[in-house]
Order: sequence, then structure tokens, then C-alpha cells
Amino acid sequence: MAQKTLNIFFEEPKNDRWFPYDRYPREIIRRIVRGKARPGGVMMVALELMRGLDKIGVPYRFNDYRYIKAHPDELACVIGKPQLIFEKKIPKNPILFGAGVYSHPIDCLDLFEKYPNVKKFLVPGEWMRKMCVPYYGEKVAAWPVGIDTDKWIPSNEKKTIDVLVYNKIRWKHDHYNEILLQPIIDYLEKNKLSFSIIKYGSYKQEDFLESLKISKSMIFLCEHETQGLAYQQVLACDIPIFAWDRGGYWQDPTYYPERVKYEPVSSVPYWEEGCGIKFRDFDEFEHKFKVFFKQVESNGFSPRKYIMENLTLEKCAEKYLEIVKSVS
Repeated sequence: MAQKTLNIFFEEPKNDRWFPYDRYPREIIRRIVRGKARPGGVMMVALELMRGLDKIGVPYRFNDYRYIKAHPDELACVIGKPQLIFEKKIPKNPILFGAGVYSHPIDCLDLFEKYPNVKKFLVPGEWMRKMCVPYYGEKVAAWPVGIDTDKWIPSNEKKTIDVLVYNKIRWKHDHYNEILLQPIIDYLEKNKLSFSIIKYGSYKQEDFLESLKISKSMIFLCEHETQGLAYQQVLACDIPIFAWDRGGYWQDPTYYPERVKYEPVSSVPYWEEGCGIKFRDFDEFEHKFKVFFKQVESNGFSPRKYIMENLTLEKCAEKYLEIVKSVS
């Protein structure tokens, strides 16, 4: 039987800031000053899902509000940004909601009572699913978006950087610079390992790709990730990762510790032994890094294999389709 056409929706919220309708001139000014806007993280989820659907031959409509309103029994796949539901732009259709919606169910505890047409709530990974289950029960499902394994590929260029340090430390920068980042830099310098540092939010994707082409390995520093597209792009390039996986509580200061206390979390929620080695703090870093880098030098890891078996555009689009079928 032919696959039905999916109805996919995504919109960035456009809020007024200083006076009614000022979002429109602000958008024009922003484009003049900064140039064409780059897709944000949640928009990339929508774009990469559609690319995956293209690869497996599944048809879809994108933001076709006229069609969906004329067919109230058809499923609407709302990828992130809850204003599409909260503002009732899709008032009657059954809805598959997510991923990339909001950070915690506490932001809308009565989601399924207030919007009974929402059938499933998607989150990017398993630890986040477990965090949401006490509030939303079995209506929560984990679904990761795929990685473009035609773009993120191994390189045959000479590896002039032993370690690419990816700094995505989000909070308590001074504290973690003192107890983690600077000691790691000192260690690499002491052991005469060439390295480069790349900071989250401060690079272009093209520059990231170029750095990966000449890097043997990566140290990934982030308190926690719900999916972690950047580190998975690195794995797709067949570059092993030494990952800071501190565990413990979800640290987002908007919620923690007054509103939400949840543990354990992970900085590398999609992972197996072939991807690299994890460490909890600098003491473990010193203890484990030599083992890690020895395996890097002997090609003892197979990170791309993990991505190809689990997180390609095609495989994740197929997983999405399975969820669609379960709620249709």
C-alpha cells in the first residue's frame, strides 16, 4: 500500500518586543545587518527530517495550512515551537508534537487535557523521555533526527591536530574553566599534543568541517545534551570522542534546582564503546586519556559505524514513520 503524504509543520515564533507588529521591521533590519538567517537547531530538525523522508521516498506537504484545515482527520506533524498548537493554527487535527518543543512538561502540565488532539509528545533522547514520563506518561516517545552522512564524512587529509577541543560548557564558565578546561589545556601542552579549541555558538559550520578534516580526535565538553547533533556529526566523520559525561542533575538554571530536579543526564545520549571513552571529571581525564589516545593512534575505535547503524537520515526518518503509523 502506498505511503500516505505526511503533513509537516514548523514555524519560528515571531514575537513583538517593544510595540505591536515591531517584529516585521526588526526582521528586515536583522537581515540587512546579519545577512540571511541560518537555520536554528529546531528548524534543522524539520529540514533534516524532510531530507530523510526524501531519501526513503516518503511524500510530505510542508506548512500547508489550507490542506490540513480541509482534512481534519489527517495527522499533523508539528516539529517543535508550540505556538502552532497554543495559538490553535491547527485546531482539530490529531497532532504528533515534537521534537524540540519545550524543555520540560512543567511549562504545560495540562497539555493533553487542554489539547486532546495531541496524540504523542516527542523528545530527542531517552534520558529526556524518562524525565517527562512522570508528567506525560506513555504518550512521550524518544526520537532523534538523523545525521547527514553524505556531508559529514571521513577525510583523507593529513591529520595535523591531535585533539580538537569542543567547548560547549553552558553555565558556571569560570568554575569549569578552572577545574576542567584549563587543566585539560595544560595537560595537552605538557604532553606535547597539538590541539585546537572550538567554541559552541562561535563558528560557522564550514569552519567546523574544515577543522574536523585535519583532526585525529575530539574532547567534547558539555554538561548534558538531549540529542547532541554536533558530537554525532563528529562521529560520522569517523573521529573518536573523549566525552565529559558528568552525569548528575539536569542543570538548566531556568528550572534547576527550584522548579525541577532530575537525574541522571548525559552529554552523549547516543553512544557505544566504539565511539570513544567517557570521563566524569579531570581526575578521570588524567586516568583515561592515555588509554583513549593510544586507541586513537591504533585505529581502535569505529565511530562512523555507530552512526551508520543507528542515526542516518534514512534510519531516523523510518523511525519517525513508525511513530506516525502508531498514532494515525
